[in-house]
Amino acid sequence: MTHPPTAEVARAHLVLQDLIADLDDAHVREPSALPGWLRGHVLAHLTDNARMFARLAEHALRGELVPTYDGGADERDAIIEAAAGRGAGEHRAALAGQIIHLESVWAKMSETDWGRPVSFRDADLTATVFARWREVWIHLADLGLGVGPEVWPLGLAAHAVDFLSSRLPAGASLHAVDVGRQWPHGDGTEVVITGRLRDLAAWLAGRAPATSPTAPGGLPELGPWPPHPPAPRG
Repeated sequence: MTHPPTAEVARAHLVLQDLIADLDDAHVREPSALPGWLRGHVLAHLTDNARMFARLAEHALRGELVPTYDGGADERDAIIEAAAGRGAGEHRAALAGQIIHLESVWAKMSETDWGRPVSFRDADLTATVFARWREVWIHLADLGLGVGPEVWPLGLAAHAVDFLSSRLPAGASLHAVDVGRQWPHGDGTEVVITGRLRDLAAWLAGRAPATSPTAPGGLPELGPWPPHPPAPRG
C-alpha cells in the first residue's frame, strides 16, 4: 500500500501558517487569484477542508462511512462564505486549531487503518492525505503572497500531474524535460506537451506556471477537474 504523505502535508501546513503569520485584516479582504474569492475565502476553505478530512477520519476509525458533507456542495459553500469575513487573527487561530486536530487524528492511524474507506472520491483514508497535500499547495498559490507553483515540492508536482492528467484530451501526452518523465493519455500520441514538471502541474491545475508549457499548434483545452461531488444526506 502507498504510504500517505503525512509528513509532507505537515511541512505544507508550516509553510501556510508562516506565510499568513503577518497578514492583517486588510490583506485578508483583498482578492485572491480565484474569481469571486477574497483571501478570506481561501483561508476559510483551507480551514474547513482540514475539519472535513478529520471528521471523515474519525468516523472511519469507528468503522463509519459518512458523507463528505451532509448537505453536499451547498453546505460546503455556506461554511466557506460564513467564515470568509473573519479577521486575520481569527483565521490564523481557526486554521491552526483544525490543522492540529487533523494531524492528531492522522497520528492515531495504524498501517491498516489507512485503507479504511471514506465517501470522499469513494476512496480510502490514504487518498484524503494526498488530497490535503494538493489542496494546501495549490491554494497557497491562490493566496497571491509569493508562494507559487515554482516552489511546489517535486513529489507534489508529480502527484498532481498523475491526478490531473485525466484533464488531457485523448492522444495528448506530457513530457517533463527536467525530470525526464512522460505521461501518456489515451491511445496513441497526437500531441506532446513539453515543460518543466512544476509548470506542467500548474497548467493542469489551472494555475499560472512560471514558464508556460509548449505544444505544436498551441496548448490544448483541458477537460474538467476530476469529479468528486459531495454526497448529500439521503
